[in-house]
Amino acid sequence: MDVEAEMIQLRAGGRLKEVATLAIESYGPEILSFLEVMLRNNADASDAFAQACEDLWKGLPRFEGRSSMKTWFYTLGRHAASRLRRSSHSGQLVAISEITDVADRVRSRTRPHLRTEVKTGFAEIRAMLDDDDRMLLLLRVDRAMSWNDVARVMLEEGQDDSDDTVGRTAARMRKRFQSVKETIRERAVATGLIGELESDG
Repeated sequence: MDVEAEMIQLRAGGRLKEVATLAIESYGPEILSFLEVMLRNNADASDAFAQACEDLWKGLPRFEGRSSMKTWFYTLGRHAASRLRRSSHSGQLVAISEITDVADRVRSRTRPHLRTEVKTGFAEIRAMLDDDDRMLLLLRVDRAMSWNDVARVMLEEGQDDSDDTVGRTAARMRKRFQSVKETIRERAVATGLIGELESDG
């Protein structure tokens, strides 16, 4: 019996806590990964994941089964992430329920594995880029430099470094950065590091 069929059977028997536990344990790792891609912040993703689990637990009695449990869980995750983004205080959305311990188990079991896998995967993709593109990522992403500072570093030795030249170079670097990001996204999808849904988001 597949997971969805098992959950339907458990719901029919009124065993909602078992449904929630099975849903979170079966789909939780990929929902958490989705939220990490969506929010680009592990702490926020963790908060949104906990909230999505809470929403799943509370919403189960009203769940009509018009979609799969997996699709509904993704929807709850996206909504929790959207609410978190609108909230000025991270971590304030989550209530405590008897399902919280299941969510905590998934978060603690999943994140170190995903973080290592994702970091390794993206490091390998970065390594395939040319030197200038890797430097561009390092300066802009890892060092959080302004575009003008990135442009100044990227100027060739002896090249005019007037404000006008720096401004034009910064504009070129921004365009190049978008191209590099697209290249990384395409390679990440091609290697299975992220899925099409995450790429489109």
